[in-house]
Amino acid sequence: MNESIPLMLALIGLIGFACQWIAWRVRLPAILFLLAAGIIMGPFTGVLDPDALFGDLLFPLISLSVAVILFEGSLTLDFDEIRAQKGVVQRLVIIGAGVSWVLVALATHYLFGLSWELSVLFGALTVVTGPTVVVPMLRTVRPNAAIANILRWEGILIDPIGALFVVVVYEFIISQGQASGFSHSLVAFCKIIGVGSVLGIGGGAALSVVLKRFWVPEYLQNLATLSSVFVVFTVANALAHESGLLAVTLMGMWMANQKNLHISEILNFKEDLTVVLLSGLFILLAARLQLPEILALGFTPLVLLAVMQFVARPASVWASAVGSDLTWQEKSLLSWIAPRGIVAAAVSALFAIRLEDAGLEDAGVLVPLTFIIIVGTVVLQSATSRPIARWLGVSAKRPEGFIVVGANPIARRIAQALGKHKVRVLLTDSNYENIKNARMDGLETFYGDPLSDFAEQRLDLDGIGRLLALSPERNKNTVAGMHYRNEFGATKIYTVQTSAETKLSEKHQQGTEKRGYIAFNDELTYGKLASLLARGAEIRSTKMTQEFSFDDFKATNAGNVIPMFSVDPEGKVEVFVDEGHFVPEPGWNVISLFKEVESVEEAAKAKMAKKAEKAEKVEKAEKAEKAEKTEHTEQGDKPNP
Repeated sequence: MNESIPLMLALIGLIGFACQWIAWRVRLPAILFLLAAGIIMGPFTGVLDPDALFGDLLFPLISLSVAVILFEGSLTLDFDEIRAQKGVVQRLVIIGAGVSWVLVALATHYLFGLSWELSVLFGALTVVTGPTVVVPMLRTVRPNAAIANILRWEGILIDPIGALFVVVVYEFIISQGQASGFSHSLVAFCKIIGVGSVLGIGGGAALSVVLKRFWVPEYLQNLATLSSVFVVFTVANALAHESGLLAVTLMGMWMANQKNLHISEILNFKEDLTVVLLSGLFILLAARLQLPEILALGFTPLVLLAVMQFVARPASVWASAVGSDLTWQEKSLLSWIAPRGIVAAAVSALFAIRLEDAGLEDAGVLVPLTFIIIVGTVVLQSATSRPIARWLGVSAKRPEGFIVVGANPIARRIAQALGKHKVRVLLTDSNYENIKNARMDGLETFYGDPLSDFAEQRLDLDGIGRLLALSPERNKNTVAGMHYRNEFGATKIYTVQTSAETKLSEKHQQGTEKRGYIAFNDELTYGKLASLLARGAEIRSTKMTQEFSFDDFKATNAGNVIPMFSVDPEGKVEVFVDEGHFVPEPGWNVISLFKEVESVEEAAKAKMAKKAEKAEKVEKAEKAEKAEKTEHTEQGDKPNP
């Protein structure tokens, strides 16, 4: 058995990676494939037995994993962002969560006959959604901006808040079981809250000071943070039973709201670690499921799922949307989308083990019931949300817009030209000076790296379906193209070449599958484009007609114009690319770079002057001819001598 442990761990890692990769390819939440893999390896085939594999280490492993997950989730909870989110989002995480909590608790109690304590705990478990299940679903459904923003922010905010609710309810249940009488239970509960709060806030404050003053070198900051989380978690549990989860949640909240504390690298590390932990944790938790326990529940979980889908969620949304400007169609789609994920699965398994150890036999129902709800909500909503959004008429418009890597002067000029045709352009840059200038021009911006995990969860891509890489850094353009080709498709990635690329030999140049199409043409590099614009070149729009075709347009401006984009009357956009053969039809507007605007205008004036001169000569000739005819006529009318 000992010899098979490394092999089994390697197998779990490999299968976890495969599940994450499949989820990435098909754009569905990875939790579906991880749970399916765990169920196949556990209940169906018996290949994986987590209890036999880890023995007494299983519970500490789950506990520490959940601690890291909750800490990572709470690191995203910036109170400034909460205050900035007015209206529906705020009410959803307060009023809506409360409404859903009460209704699910009532349904659980009366459907399954569970105690009020366990029913309230289950209700708290199922109020959380989480960005890891919501964001992949939004990419598939593509609702309008209002719905997408509400769901994205709800998932980010409710994750750590909901986890905190669960922890508090759980601690109260445990404190009741440990003391006789309400007063003793209240004292135990206050002790848990007190210890968790003091150690969590104290640990977060101490670690913040250490990181701010650079007492730990940068390469050790992630290790210092992870070690601190483990220490705070275990010490809190030692002082007050089960106060550790509350402590690490508050620790993350404290650090997330510190000024001048850069936690982006820590958050990235924790997110990567969370992916690893979740991949293994979901497989292990699903493998512990027992088919008899699931089958013993019968069809009652489906009734509970229906209550959550058709009663609890709509009630929470409509109560939260009172006084908002949301249409009934938008409220309806918001009422339909609320998949459960990370916290519900991991925390339910952890609490079930603890509650069973504390003597609550019915706690074993929490795990299979939670997993059924998770699978049910994710599968049902993933399969139906897109057609429902289309039927309700709240799907995003055709994604013709652009996310642009760079907010430099070139990007700003192009964004302004496209904006005149109602094409959405989102400029992204880590250079604040560029972002500031773009905002002063009234352009839409994202200050940060478009490849960051922060952007992954918060970037609003409603109406955007293309990437235009306009950074002077070749490698940055390539990486951005490789990242967003999975989002938009390989044919929707465009890059303006840098001057350095044109000098590379073929064996050093990157292929189209990596950096996308060369935008406009291979001679128009970033440097040349910047130079032309600086010397007075302009980006103009010209409408094609039956009398003035695209061929006429090119012939008239031969050598002076570079077509860049073409927009049809309905807003469809085509990008001119190197070696492309697209021909705009009459009615399309061609957005082009006119390299020498002054000379073109002068040529046009000269042409008009020449026409006027020719017309004047014709007029003079006609007058002379007329005068000559008149003279001959007068002479012919005289009598002969």
